[in-house]
Amino acid sequence: MNTIAAKNLHSLRTLTFNIFRYDPKRPEVKPRMDSYQLEEADAMTLFIALNELRETQDPTLQFDFVCRAGICGSSGMLINGVPKLACRVLTKDLPATISLAPLPGFELIGDLSVNTGKWMRGMSERLETWIHTSEQEPDFHKIEQPMEPELSEKLYELERCVECGVCFSACGTAQMRPNFAGAVGLNQMARFQLDPRDERTDADFYEVIGDENGVFGCMTLLGCDDLCPKELPLAQQIAYMRRKMAKTRKGLF
Repeated sequence: MNTIAAKNLHSLRTLTFNIFRYDPKRPEVKPRMDSYQLEEADAMTLFIALNELRETQDPTLQFDFVCRAGICGSSGMLINGVPKLACRVLTKDLPATISLAPLPGFELIGDLSVNTGKWMRGMSERLETWIHTSEQEPDFHKIEQPMEPELSEKLYELERCVECGVCFSACGTAQMRPNFAGAVGLNQMARFQLDPRDERTDADFYEVIGDENGVFGCMTLLGCDDLCPKELPLAQQIAYMRRKMAKTRKGLF
């Protein structure tokens, strides 16, 4: 065995997982924390560890995954009190005792699984996060107007959001105001405000996000910006939309 392999083998640990357990379908069973132990493997992610726990120790353990690569946004959870994606967190970067809990702010499905999709859909319908045009029936055969590469890159940057819910769970405002649009919603509004194909005016956007549940409710605690797994400029987009909406309000009133 070479020196590097021997060093890696020696550094692997026995991990202790304290995992939140509760099934809303069985309200008679109170919420609890269950403990499990697992031998650490080289390059192990929390997603890999949870799968091994479910396969070898407890098949009832509930958590979410799809792509396993930080693209779908399904594996969000509280990891030692911090919202992150389990598939992007290596166990070697954590202490030997790891506490896992569901993301706050979302409907609990069971254990570590929450219904982010229900909240995201409700937010999208409330904010109408799609391109608005005056065309009654769009002509799908018509060639679109060309877009400047710089603008296209700005739109693409904001489109990288995977709607994982991490920013929402990290947001102090969202935990106090259940109707707050959150960084994910305000980021989407910034994206459509930039899009030249969207015919809404700033006054139209103000009607949707120009209040305490929108850009003026953000307390600028920067939890969204610090913890976004895609490193999106969320605080920057909120500040941008707040300035736009402040100017719009001044013009309206």
